[in-house]
Amino acid sequence: MQYYAQPVARLIEELHKLPGVGPKTAQRLAFHILHRPEEEVRALAEAILEARAKVHYCSVCANLTDVDPCRFCSDPERDQTVVCVVEEARDVVALEKTRQFRGLYHVLHGAISPLEGIGPEKLKIKELLARLRSGRIQEVILATNADAEGEATALYLAKILKPLGLKVTRLAYGLPVGGDLEYADEVTLARSLAGRQEIG
Repeated sequence: MQYYAQPVARLIEELHKLPGVGPKTAQRLAFHILHRPEEEVRALAEAILEARAKVHYCSVCANLTDVDPCRFCSDPERDQTVVCVVEEARDVVALEKTRQFRGLYHVLHGAISPLEGIGPEKLKIKELLARLRSGRIQEVILATNADAEGEATALYLAKILKPLGLKVTRLAYGLPVGGDLEYADEVTLARSLAGRQEIG
């Protein structure tokens, strides 16, 4: 039996596809949207469509951006000799909030996970190696998450980067094992950045 009008059911179904949104939250969000003024709902829909249309990967670091190269890569004030490698674009935001890191970033778009069929070839590792060939970069900070996939990714990267004669460091943990970077507070992240250790 259909409990909702078809458009409401479809809205709930689409919201339920979002990460972390269960059926009850999807229903609550749908009814919230339906009770908002039409101009607010239109603004939300337009913001989603505009973000989807205008945001793409930076051709240098693979971060999400609306300009290419992104604002980090094109900022002459940033340290061009240090690259911090993260799993996702949201990790860049977490690190920037610490105001401790003034180097460049590289976003892998995931982590090595054999169980999910994600090998190194599915990450932005080739692009990272291409950047390192410029010779300007002296240190690579591995800031992958402190879980099994993040550790596997960091170890894999350390193994292929060390022969290049680069300093390869890993964030000090302060960060809880099994935790994601995006959920760490600024103080913990800042301390982890400051206490990073060389790998290998």
